Amino acid sequence: MTVEGRHTIERGGDRTAQSLGVFDNHDPRLPYVHLLLERLLDAPEERPLPEGYRFVNYRPGDRDTWIGIEMSAREFNDFPEGMDAWRRYYEGHDAELEARMFFIEDAAGRKVATATAYYDIETGDNGADGFVHWVAVRREAQGRGLSKPLVARVLRELKALGYRRAVVPTQTTTWLACKVYLDLGFRPVPENAVSGRKGWEIVKALTDHPALKSFDAADVGRYLIGGGSGA
Repeated sequence: MTVEGRHTIERGGDRTAQSLGVFDNHDPRLPYVHLLLERLLDAPEERPLPEGYRFVNYRPGDRDTWIGIEMSAREFNDFPEGMDAWRRYYEGHDAELEARMFFIEDAAGRKVATATAYYDIETGDNGADGFVHWVAVRREAQGRGLSKPLVARVLRELKALGYRRAVVPTQTTTWLACKVYLDLGFRPVPENAVSGRKGWEIVKALTDHPALKSFDAADVGRYLIGGGSGA
C-alpha cells in the first residue's frame, strides 16, 4: 500500500515500524473509533523499568504535572481541557490517588509518564472490574521502553486492590497504545469487537498483531490520500 506517494506499508516485516513511518502514534488523521480491551488479573506481568527510572505515587500538588504529561502526549490540546478532565475524573479523590496514580520519574527527578489504577466513573466501583486509566508518556520520553512497565505496574496494583478483571478504554487515533495492550495480554471486549470492528481493522492494518487474526486489515491509505475520512 503506497501512502502519499512516499511511504509504504507492506504485508509482512515489522508492520508497526513501517506504520510509524507513515502515521504518528497519536494521529488525528485516523477516524476516531472507541476501543475497549480486557484481560483477567490472574498473573499480571513483571516488566522492569529501564535503568535510571523509578515509580513514584501521586502526591497532592501533582495535578498540574499530570496535565502537563497528558498534554505532551497529545491527550489534551491545552491546559483548560486538562483541567476539565481532572475535575471530571479525579478532583476530590486525593486519598484514592495516593494509592492508585503512578508516575515514572527519570534520573533527574522529572515525572515523564503516568497511569492510574482506577474504575469506571460512570458506573462506580463494582469491586470486580478495574480500569487502566489515562496512560501517557511525555513526547520526549516515548520510545524508551516505559509504556509496558507502566501498564504492568497498574495491573499489579489492580490485582492487589482485589479486582478480577482489567479493562482499558482507548481509540484508533492512539493505535500504537493498542499494540502495547495487546502485547500485555489484553483482548478486545467481545461487544466492542463487533461495535468497533472498523477500528480493530485499522489497528490490524497498522500492527498486524497476531491477536487480531480474526479481523480483516483496513485500507488505511485512504485516510491520508486526499485528506478524507475514508468513511
